[in-house]
Amino acid sequence: MNNNIHDHQPEGYQKIDRYNEHTTQILSENYKTILETLGEDPQREGLLKTPLRVAKSMQFLTQGYNMKPDEILRSAMFKENYSQMVVVKDIDLYSMCEHHLLPFVGKAHVAYIPNGYITGLSKIARVVEAFARRLQVQERLTTQIKECIQNTLNPLGVAVVIEATHLCMVMRGVQKQNSVTTTSEFTGAFEKVATREEFLKIISAKMH
Repeated sequence: MNNNIHDHQPEGYQKIDRYNEHTTQILSENYKTILETLGEDPQREGLLKTPLRVAKSMQFLTQGYNMKPDEILRSAMFKENYSQMVVVKDIDLYSMCEHHLLPFVGKAHVAYIPNGYITGLSKIARVVEAFARRLQVQERLTTQIKECIQNTLNPLGVAVVIEATHLCMVMRGVQKQNSVTTTSEFTGAFEKVATREEFLKIISAKMH
């Protein structure tokens, strides 16, 4: 991996991007070909750096392939005698639909009931990020988050709900601008109606 430091930044601001030069070169060449195929002129002023920008953007949007979600959880895993529900709600989620390479964006709500071990709260959000920053479908993303937490922490139960808007439905296809897709996964204690309803009540509540 190589560091590319962009010059001419405003005073007090320095942006450092890390991208694989070989990957960036290949992607840039391919995006230049795409522009030409679409009838554009990659040499005109507005598009001169577009292939490079998109090449870097795609690496950023799919950086989850380089993350190990189970290790993220283990990096802040502590013994704790706490067995009540832990809920992290309204986790901002940005992912890329693998069918049309268009974004879907929304919120993830995650809960688990510890069974001797807890993890840092921010690690739950990082697990969501690690799986979201890949080419995805919402259904698989929901399952992957659930399985990672269940398999790593071995809690009494895990609950995951994702609500997202898919640009492949908003910008193309049926073009339904206000559609929201909801997916859910539950294990262990959350398969009990009362526990699941408590979780759903918590994530639906407006507490601020």
